[in-house]
Amino acid sequence: MSVKVLISAGEASGDLYASLLVEELKRVWPDADFFGSTGPRMRSAGVRTVVDSASLAVVGIAEVVAHLPRIYKEFKRLLAYAASARPDFAILTDSPDFHLRVAKHLKLAGIPVIYLVAPQVWAWRKRRLPLMKRVIDRLLCIFPFEEGFFTGHGIPAVYIGHPLAGLVKPTMNREDFFRKHRLAAGRPLISVLPGSRKGEAARHLPVLSEAVDRIGRNRGVQFLLPASVTTGAQFFREKLGDSPIQVIQGENWDTLAHSDLALAASGTVTIEAALLGTPMVTYYRVSAATWLIGRPLVQVPFYSMVNLVAGRRVVPELIQKDLTAEALACQAARLLDDPGVRAQMKKDLGEVAARLASARKPMEMAAGVIEDMVKEQVSNAS
Repeated sequence: MSVKVLISAGEASGDLYASLLVEELKRVWPDADFFGSTGPRMRSAGVRTVVDSASLAVVGIAEVVAHLPRIYKEFKRLLAYAASARPDFAILTDSPDFHLRVAKHLKLAGIPVIYLVAPQVWAWRKRRLPLMKRVIDRLLCIFPFEEGFFTGHGIPAVYIGHPLAGLVKPTMNREDFFRKHRLAAGRPLISVLPGSRKGEAARHLPVLSEAVDRIGRNRGVQFLLPASVTTGAQFFREKLGDSPIQVIQGENWDTLAHSDLALAASGTVTIEAALLGTPMVTYYRVSAATWLIGRPLVQVPFYSMVNLVAGRRVVPELIQKDLTAEALACQAARLLDDPGVRAQMKKDLGEVAARLASARKPMEMAAGVIEDMVKEQVSNAS
């Protein structure tokens, strides 16, 4: 069976997950034609680009306003292409502000919608649930508590496991990694992870730079920042100047795996750190306007997904006004200097990693769900 698939991602993690799903679906339908909103991983997997997903990677309610004309233009381009190409189904990955609007139009056009990575409406913006029920044919959840929540609201959801579980691992040992980047073998390594988008990284860098200076005053530590594809190493080198933070391009998992501590912006990277067992301090800051608008809508006890999966506070969270250089350095010192605290966090992170695991490969399971859905639709049509 030859199928045409619109597949779309709006940020780095979505690009990775979508590319993995494409690889699995190609085993089911080797001649399938994939096109849509792509990042570098999707393009490497053979997805034709209609929209570059880098143009959609904006975080924050207030921050997105300045980018709306460009995003709307990309939105129209994607829908126009879908209207002419008539895909058999669409796979929309994360980025709900963009993709739920896309889903609404696709559904009106009679194109079935599979949604990969559930919008976090269990945390905020529950008013999206009726729309999701109308426009999503299958919701593929990556966190264990999501399936029950969504099925309880009448949305056909399946928990597939987290795509990073079993996938996140270093490509080289610590000795080789340290040698490659000229790191001192006897000194602790701290990874600095300010976020994969330029806007969020720029907001975090001033506090991180001051915290790094505080941490390094009385300790023989070294700092490494693995730049994402969406920001690039040069962006950070220009921002940091003569900072002691060494910037490299990529190698995120190796950096995390061989770090004694991670200073991690809340997001996918905290899940990666948990899967690798790396102790961390998490943080996040948005603009004052976004915080003022969004804070009353948040209805969960934690901001970090690691703590939400654990159901308790496993890692420190420094959010908005609590994110100061002094607080960040203090939490980092506690983890560096107290072996007992480090050991307990590593144990707790192991529990989180176990909860994110699944019996089958997540994307293999996702491909099976999609194949069954397509077969059902073909059967019903005949």
